[in-house]
Amino acid sequence: MATILVTGGTGTLGRPLVDLLLGDGHDVRSLSRRPHTGTVRPRPRSYAVDLRDGTGLPEALAGVDAIVHCASSPAVGDEEAAGRLVEAAEAAGVAHLLYISIVGVDRVPIRYYRTKLAVERLIEGSGIGWTVLRTTQFHDLVLAVIKAGARSPVLPVPTGVRVQPVEVREVAARLAELAVGEPAGRVTDMGGPEVLDARDLVRATLKAGGRRRVLMPLWLPGAGLAALRRGGHLTPEHADGRRTYAEFLAERVGGGVRG
Repeated sequence: MATILVTGGTGTLGRPLVDLLLGDGHDVRSLSRRPHTGTVRPRPRSYAVDLRDGTGLPEALAGVDAIVHCASSPAVGDEEAAGRLVEAAEAAGVAHLLYISIVGVDRVPIRYYRTKLAVERLIEGSGIGWTVLRTTQFHDLVLAVIKAGARSPVLPVPTGVRVQPVEVREVAARLAELAVGEPAGRVTDMGGPEVLDARDLVRATLKAGGRRRVLMPLWLPGAGLAALRRGGHLTPEHADGRRTYAEFLAERVGGGVRG
């Protein structure tokens, strides 16, 4: 049994990861600004720590064997938060720091990807044993983006962009496996089972939710979008996920894009 701390333990990825680790009998600590409400018993030890200032972090890390760093935000602050985490982990003698990143952070020049790459490099140079897993976009993220766009009767769809959505619970299972192993450096990327055109994803999502929208093709300029059109965020050679986006939607029928 290992003592494992999961940052972002109540998030989209953190919650199923925490539940998996608990189910495997590990001593799990959930680091989040919100309390953990998972269904698995026993529940993790929850630590209300905001990585933006690091208050309470030393106490949360005392006696920890491994950290899985899932906390992230598209807004600014991830690099600074990771720096505080690394500093506290070094002081606590943590042996393994596992980071979840995104496929293409070194190929797609958009701000969030650049930040994720900077955090990777920070962890790699920390002196702590480390593992980095890059994955493609989660099914949940694709659904959330389309739902947000579907609030308007006209839904813009970027042309030439493909997506390789992956099931978050499968990513959680891979992280749970890596967390109890030895630090492995940069491991093989993990992508979903299919590479799909953005327009097809939108149409499937609208159909599942019983919604009709006018789809407006949108050509977006810039180096970042050009890199996406080239497939810089895809890993078709590592289509290791099993659950398709259609299967994900079938489970979510009734939620779909309503609301």
